[in-house]
Amino acid sequence: MFKIDRRLVQNFDWLTFATVLVLSLVGIMTIFSATRLPGEDFQSPLFMKQLVWLCFGIIAMIVCVSFDYIWLGRIAFPLYVTGILLLILVLVLGKVGMGAQRWISLGPIAFQPSEFFKLIFVIMIAQYLSMTAGDIDILQLLRTFFVWVVLPFVLLFKQPDLGTALVVAIIFSTMMLARGLQQKAMVLIVVVSLVSLPFVGNIVWTGLKDYQKNRLVAFVDPEADPSGIGYHINQSKITIGSGEVVGKGFLKGTQGPFRFLPERHTDFIFAVFAEEWGFLGAVVLLSLYFLLIMRGLDTARKAKDSFGRMLAFGITFMFSVYFFVNIGMTLGIMPVVGIPLPFMSYGGTALLSNFISIGVLMNVRTRRFTLFY
Repeated sequence: MFKIDRRLVQNFDWLTFATVLVLSLVGIMTIFSATRLPGEDFQSPLFMKQLVWLCFGIIAMIVCVSFDYIWLGRIAFPLYVTGILLLILVLVLGKVGMGAQRWISLGPIAFQPSEFFKLIFVIMIAQYLSMTAGDIDILQLLRTFFVWVVLPFVLLFKQPDLGTALVVAIIFSTMMLARGLQQKAMVLIVVVSLVSLPFVGNIVWTGLKDYQKNRLVAFVDPEADPSGIGYHINQSKITIGSGEVVGKGFLKGTQGPFRFLPERHTDFIFAVFAEEWGFLGAVVLLSLYFLLIMRGLDTARKAKDSFGRMLAFGITFMFSVYFFVNIGMTLGIMPVVGIPLPFMSYGGTALLSNFISIGVLMNVRTRRFTLFY
């Protein structure tokens, strides 16, 4: 007979679960507000689809908490190979949409493998670093980079999914720093980065699509073409500013429903929220994300082993990058790279992968005691 371990319930991370649940429900409310059609009987079904994905996400999270995360380390390499094969499959048979080839269709359902690959990548690097003794030297750093990072970066860049490609590279760098780099290796990274920046920048710029180049130009100078490439950033700033201190109120915003703000339910959902709930609402929302990040770092600090520590840190930093980049995009202090706001932006695959990641993070915290099993 199936029996739930009492210690699993007692040590369950209810605070993290409550935080992501509140963020997800706020996201569904904001999606409904952003996609509604004022004066029309018919309303967009997107918020209902997101609610369904939320239910699937919670189930997946519970499953991920139920087993010992140590098993993830044992299957890290097969998971990584599967993730790479899916990224290759996207380039061969992927569905094209909005100028990118990022989705695989399975009947009525289309999913984005890159969303799941981020967690797979964290698991693989965490397992590799947990098996490495001492600080990382130059040769280990280069070997790790070329073995585990170059191929997925190129595959993601070719989709093109520049945002996820950059996130993978940043996660790798940060996990390496957290694990411990020798001083010589750190100096080498800085010197090589400074010297190669113009060359690498030119190569990357040449490989970018026109719309990606326009986004970078708009970031540098939004007023260069305010009705074209700078429109997204300018409208986002207007939307956030119109909320003032206390906001216009739920379902009383105008920028989203009247289609002034592009990508209002995905990349720029924070702007819609800020218009309706104002500065005070935005502070509360940002505080929830800050709580989630601090909780993740505390989980990493209290993990019972090196693998759990690196796993928790990698997942936490993954959420941190997405949070800071997305908010920076809406405020115009970072270029628009198509990175959604975790748990709030519309997207079934993203929401499901976020809850799976949270489940793994909670798993590490639940089993933080060495003698749990």
